[in-house]
Amino acid sequence: MEKIVVSTNKAPGAIGPYSQGIKANGFVFISGQLPLDPDTGAFAEGGIENQTRQSLTNVKSILEAAGSGLDKVVKTTVFLKNIADFAAMNSVYSEFFTTECPARSAFQVVSLPKDAALEIEVIALA
Repeated sequence: MEKIVVSTNKAPGAIGPYSQGIKANGFVFISGQLPLDPDTGAFAEGGIENQTRQSLTNVKSILEAAGSGLDKVVKTTVFLKNIADFAAMNSVYSEFFTTECPARSAFQVVSLPKDAALEIEVIALA
């Protein structure tokens, strides 16, 4: 089994000892994506909706760098700083996953890196 590190400048670089993504054994594993704009390094402005959109755009960019795409996502995990943001997050999420939606977990956590409002990780077919 070969392990390939996936990296793109269209998504924020790793802020620790991890990779944006790993392609292995027919799958792509995308590290949790904060709502950071890769050009500025700042959080997307405009509340949870725009931050969800930015996190999923980052995910999409890394998947494309791996030769995959949102249509091949089989599992997502959404970490929310505030579970009250679930409905707003879900509204934007449904713009990215419209049919044959992946399995998903979503839950509130105590804290996220850089005090982010959310973080999204995915597993996809390669």
